[in-house]
Amino acid sequence: MSSSHDRPDLYDRVHAAAAVVRARIGGRAPQVGLILGSGLGGFADRLEDAVAIDYAELPGFPVSRVHGHAGRLVVGRRGGAMCVAMKGRVHLYEGHGAVEVAFPARVLVALGARVLLVTNAAGGLRPEWSPGTLMLIRDHIDLLRDHALRGPNDERLGPRFPDMTTAYAPGLRALVKEVAAAQGVALEEGVYVAMPGPTYETPAEVRMLQGLGADATGMSTVPEVVVARHMGARVIGVSCITNKAAGITGEPLSHDEVTETATRVRATFEGLLDGILVALVGRGELAEGPR
Repeated sequence: MSSSHDRPDLYDRVHAAAAVVRARIGGRAPQVGLILGSGLGGFADRLEDAVAIDYAELPGFPVSRVHGHAGRLVVGRRGGAMCVAMKGRVHLYEGHGAVEVAFPARVLVALGARVLLVTNAAGGLRPEWSPGTLMLIRDHIDLLRDHALRGPNDERLGPRFPDMTTAYAPGLRALVKEVAAAQGVALEEGVYVAMPGPTYETPAEVRMLQGLGADATGMSTVPEVVVARHMGARVIGVSCITNKAAGITGEPLSHDEVTETATRVRATFEGLLDGILVALVGRGELAEGPR
């Protein structure tokens, strides 16, 4: 029987997976990492001169079994930026720990992504927000009951106690708001709270989350954001409010509603992503230098 000492450390596993990707993409160096949530996987198919790699081909990559999460890494150019995009993600509720859930995000940063653009589908905690609302994430609350940095820390990846004061880069949030305004896209801003799932929240839990100051709730994102900041990348987070959370309308919730809403607003959401990439390049946000 093998022991934990027989397993390569996290740093080595991250860079082993990154090496496999580099061997497939040649000399291209990704500048932006995209984690595409429910309904947005098609954005990766629009990358130019793209190379696609199934997660199953990458050592250490967990493979999602959730409908709408294709499980493929795509490297290509969009809006003048070299991107590495994740078509789908895994979640804690599938049986993975937070360290494993966040592993692919670490690989994106190890490949060179200086900005991680994370998207998700979320339930709205603000009664006035209709399904289809886009929310720029200002901050988050982590209620996942597991943490992506739990366990031994490797200083080669990042510090033991990383600061999360500006987990979602203020300068990049301002950039996204300017892009949305120029496109005429209504963009709210708020706090995302991560819950473990897979059940949707109860009405009592929704009232609790509202009392904590959260505006949207989902079952992802936080582990990836934490490790991106741990490794020094800057983060942009955008949620699609796909439904009103339990108890607000009195109607039962379903995954079909989530996917239907995400599909309905996909063109608007993808247009916003395109605009963000163009702005990141145009303003020199992806240039080399201190993070």
